[in-house]
Formats: sequence, structure tokens, C-alpha cells
Amino acid sequence: MFNLRHATGLIVAILIAAPLSALAAERGSVFAERRMVSAANPLAAAAGLKILRRGGSAVDSAVAVQMVLNLVEPQSSGIGGGAFLLHFDAGSREISAYDGRETAPAAATEDLFLAPAGEPMGFFDALVGGRAVGALGVLRMLELAHEHHGKLPWADLFASAIDLAEQGFPVSPRLHMLISGDRYLATYPETRRYFFLDDGTALPVGHILKNPAFAETLHRIANGGADAFYEGSLARSIAFAVRTAGDNPGLLNETDIAAYEAKVRDPVCGRYRWHEVCSMPPPTSGGTTVLQILGILQNTNLADERPWSPRAAHYVAEASRIAFADRGMYLADPDFVDIPVDQLLSHRYLRQRYNQITDDRSMEAVAPGKFQQRSDLTAGATIELPSTTHFSIVDDDGNVVSMTSSIENVFGSRVMVGGFLLNNQLTDFSFRPQRDGVPVANRVEAGKRPRSSMSPVIILDARKRFRMATGSPGGSRIIGFVAKTIVGVIDWNLDVQSAIDLPNLVNRGPRTEIEADTFLADIESALVARGHQTRIVPMASGLHAIVADRTGYWGGADPRREGIALGD
Repeated sequence: MFNLRHATGLIVAILIAAPLSALAAERGSVFAERRMVSAANPLAAAAGLKILRRGGSAVDSAVAVQMVLNLVEPQSSGIGGGAFLLHFDAGSREISAYDGRETAPAAATEDLFLAPAGEPMGFFDALVGGRAVGALGVLRMLELAHEHHGKLPWADLFASAIDLAEQGFPVSPRLHMLISGDRYLATYPETRRYFFLDDGTALPVGHILKNPAFAETLHRIANGGADAFYEGSLARSIAFAVRTAGDNPGLLNETDIAAYEAKVRDPVCGRYRWHEVCSMPPPTSGGTTVLQILGILQNTNLADERPWSPRAAHYVAEASRIAFADRGMYLADPDFVDIPVDQLLSHRYLRQRYNQITDDRSMEAVAPGKFQQRSDLTAGATIELPSTTHFSIVDDDGNVVSMTSSIENVFGSRVMVGGFLLNNQLTDFSFRPQRDGVPVANRVEAGKRPRSSMSPVIILDARKRFRMATGSPGGSRIIGFVAKTIVGVIDWNLDVQSAIDLPNLVNRGPRTEIEADTFLADIESALVARGHQTRIVPMASGLHAIVADRTGYWGGADPRREGIALGD
């Protein structure tokens, strides 16, 4: 049997001994015949696999994975944040989309992030503290998905996380690095006590970190359901912490928390080659934008190109640049904004956009498409820094979960309650609510869900059988990371681990960003010759994917982080 503690010690020892580049060279796709979990931490993957071995569903496993990730990867996600979950039902062959995105407080107005002089606040001035904390969505979303697709009792899904919180777990190299490099994490007493030693230094690698407060929180949720979180003393503690957060208090109150509702939405889907690619609809921009990129690339013959040839890189970058122009203009919360998703994804429109690309020259400027229904709103900029987490799961019955979860920035708002960190997701709204007197689609409004870039994906073959699940953290670069991996598997016929390992190339307009310290640097001059403005930067994607074939399942985990794929 797989031993959680032994596996964690082994993985930590390996990571300490070898750089991630070496691990990438040695790691291959992991095979499983019946079930699989790919997640960002070995403890979380093992907890999810344990649930599957007990006969649990993919959704049951997702609950266990998320609770452990909250504990061992607190910088990225947790019950203090939000998430998007795609579910494939192997019986009906239908895909459902669960929206657990946070909402703005009822008292929020469009000037939430404007300084007294009327200019936008600095990003970290806005996010550290209570101002940017939205009503938390993960637990309501998971509870709803569990009601629809769970097999094991809700209370059973928290056992691994409670045990680890009570007994402790070793601080990983990545967690230590992020604690050490964060200038805001010691802002508030509870957070400072948890992440730092008495002398003020960051918890060292291997330090056994216990979290009894989180264990108590999980006990209450396990026994009382999500209501124990959204109502009563926990909700009061969250609201109090937000509204008394130093010199940057927020507006969230108990009523906002109690009123939160997770939603089931129709996924957005599109054809790519002979596959059906499905992802989350708005309020995340991720699914629509990934599908736009693929829809434009559908008109090319990328399979004739080697992975990241100069021509392939050029077309992927140009397709992404076009899609991001539309993203900035049109995508926001569909409960507040009329979004022309069908038009944005129509074959005719994407063919027209493809025709704007020339083989030998990058476009000088890219304007969003024009649709009559949105003449009353304009585009707005947001800052999305890389954090978040993603995991993919397949259960014994062939049901699939692809879930991306986040508290937004690394360590979120830096406000801690009940052993978990609160999100700063409201900074995903546009700070500037108007441009030239025209309202921005993604401006702050009471009860509204901020635009996201999270892009969980499930891909089916021509007979609607499961083919692939993937997703990534990484802020607005998520979209490019996910598109790259899909192209790697479908067009370049790479195994899933090799597709994940491919260097990242992202264009969010106008620059084409190239992952540092990879072979992509060799094609930079060819892109510059085509007129691309380039920038070489580190890109810590966290792709976790599963691909199905006739023999079973192949899992991959991004070597840029600490993830692993496990299965039987």
C-alpha cells in the first residue's frame, strides 16, 4: 500500500537533492489501468488516490485533494478562495461545469480600488489586507458537486487533511522559498506566527508544520457540511478579520458569506482536429480564450511542424494575441454582462481572425472583434500574478474531474482565519472602472464575480469518450500554458509528460514571452525577424494532466513545481 508519510519524505529528499531541470529529464508519463490523480503535491495526490481506492468518485477524491492542498500548498489555494470544476460523467458522457468563483460584497462599488485622487491603487496596496477579499466559493462548489456526483460520505473525505494538520507535514522546498521571498507575509500576527520561527526566519525545508486550527475547522466542516463554514462562528470570524485588517480593511460581512451560491453552468466547447475540447465558461475568460486560440490554429497544419519551430511559435503567438484582444473587451461575469460567446467561438469568425495572420510578419496592432451587442462597454486591464493550483482525476468508473483552484496572489490577502488564508480575488477586477467615460466590462459591482483566467479542460474524442484532462496555475498565462499542452498532445503527438515539459510561450499582447533557460531562446531571433516584440522570463506553470488511450491512463505533472501523478 502507498504510505503517505513515506512518500512525502522521499519526494522532499529527491527535490532537495536534484534541481527541477534534472527531474524533468528523468521523469516520464505515469501509467495506470484503473484510476489516477495528478496534483501539485505528493501528499494531496496520495490522499486523492486513497479515496479512489475506497471506491470513491472523482468528485470525492477532489474534495480530499483540495483539503490537503490547502494545508501543504497554502500559498496557492484553499477553502478561503474559489475554484472552477469540470466533471465528465462516463455513463451519460456529459460534461458539467461548476462555478465556485468568489463574489464581491454587497457594499462594493466600482471605486473600490481607486485612491482618493481617483487613480488606481497600487496592486499590493490593494491586495494585502481585507479590501480584496471576496465571498469564498470553494466549499459551496465542492458540496454541490458532491451532492450530484459523490459516492462516499462527505465526512470521510476530510480524514487525510485532518490527520496531516494534527500530526504535521514537512515544509517543502517550494513553500520555504515562497515564505522566504514574500515581503508581506509577516504583516498580520496569526500569519507571522504560522509561517515563521520565533526569530523571524522562514520555516526551513523539512520543518514539521502542524496546524491544529485548520484541523478544528475541517472537523466542523466534515461534521456540519458547508453550512458550518458559511454560517455561525466561522463566518463571523472571517468577516471580523476582513473588516479589521489593519490599515486596509474590507467590506465582506456575514451576510455576504451566508448568501454565497455556487452555480452549475454549461461548459464552453469547440472542435479541435477530431476532438471536442470543453472548458469553463465566463466568469473565467480561460475556457473561451483557449478555445479561440485553438479555433484559430485549427486552420493551420501544426502537425507538419516540429514542436516550437519558429513557424509554429509564430502562429501560436499570433492566435493568442488575437484571442487576448477579445478577452480584454468582452469577457466578464455573464450575470452582469451580455457576452457574445457563440460569436467569439464561431468557425466563421475565427477563420476571419486567422486570415489576419501572415506567415512572415507579426501584426502591428490587434483590435478586438466588433459585435453589436457590446457597444456600450470597453476593455479594461487587470493584474493577475501567477499562483493557483490545478489537479486532474479519473476514478474507477471513468468519471473525470479537472479542477483549478485559487486564492489569487501567492498567500492571498495574507489574512489568516481558522488555520487557512483568505483570498484577494477582487483584485482580478479592473481597478479602473471606466475608460474615456465608457464602463469597463470587468469593473467592480456588488455581487459580481471577477474575471478569471483559470482554464480547466476536459477533451473527448469523436465518440465522446474521455481523452484528456488538464489545467494549470499561472495567472493570465494559464491560457497559454494549457493551449501549449493541448497542441503538444494532439498536434505533435507527444506523451503527456513531454507535452507538459515543453517550454512555455505566451502572447497576451503585444509581447511574445519566452520561457527562460529553455531551448525556445534559440528561436527568439527568428521571431524578432518576423516583427515580434519578445521577452525572456521565468514561467512557473503547474500543469497536471491525464491522457487516456486503449490501455489505460497516462499522467503527467509539471516539473516546474512539486507535483506528481499517482495511479493503479
